Amino acid sequence: MDKKLERPRAGRKLSGVCAALANYFGLDVSLVRIIYVLLTIFSAAFPGILIYIILLIVIPEEKNRYLKD
Repeated sequence: MDKKLERPRAGRKLSGVCAALANYFGLDVSLVRIIYVLLTIFSAAFPGILIYIILLIVIPEEKNRYLKD
């Protein structure tokens, strides 16, 4: 099984971090987004925005299949 943690180009809302996590773990994207928002809002110990920015920098974007690299 060849699973990669990549931010997809299709099906993302902001930058694709939640979509990448959902695809990697085999979960529904809506479920991951709801859990992330609830953790960010209701948990004082969960710095959601900072973690989102870090994941945005760390997780690479999916390669464009139409351009040759």
